[in-house]
Amino acid sequence: MTANNDTIPTGSRSGRDQLAALPNLLTYGRIAAVPLFVACFFIEGHVGRWLALFIFVAASVTDFLDGYLARAFDQHSSLGRMLDPIADKLLVAAALLVLTFVGTIGAVSLWAALVILSREILVSGLREFLAEVRVSVPVSRLAKWKTALQMTAIGFLVAGPAGDAVTGGELVTRIGVAGLWIAAVLTLYTGYDYFRASYRYLMDDA
Repeated sequence: MTANNDTIPTGSRSGRDQLAALPNLLTYGRIAAVPLFVACFFIEGHVGRWLALFIFVAASVTDFLDGYLARAFDQHSSLGRMLDPIADKLLVAAALLVLTFVGTIGAVSLWAALVILSREILVSGLREFLAEVRVSVPVSRLAKWKTALQMTAIGFLVAGPAGDAVTGGELVTRIGVAGLWIAAVLTLYTGYDYFRASYRYLMDDA
């Protein structure tokens, strides 16, 4: 009899659980890291670049951890599914934009950055559309490799001049630029999977 008096409404409890779930806390941290990451580029000298690289790597690791923990402890939530891709895209977009602003990504390499950013925006829209028509596109192994290469390339570019000062020449920056172009090509190829899956449904609505 007294048990009923102690019962917490299911809706409020699940809402609090979603907010406090460890994978979601990691996602919040990744979002909060974005302005700190950008601010590091305005610190004089190479210290700012190394700090930015540290934040970028830490944020990238939390991206892996939140997914792993969600699966391992069955802490999947609608809030996490919504915020996780937003956090990823904020980090990548902020990195590419600030690297362009400070000149690490030059005029030619800017096209690779635009391809990556455009693909992220288009695929986000296609994912929303496919979710409405209840079509799921599994993440391919190639897409995972693309993401890993993209984050690695951005990491090299974030280190940029600071890394070049250690190795001599422009080795670190050149590796980052080459990786960015390869990631851009893979971005187009893997993005086609989403377009192909949604094409028939898009034509039906035309």
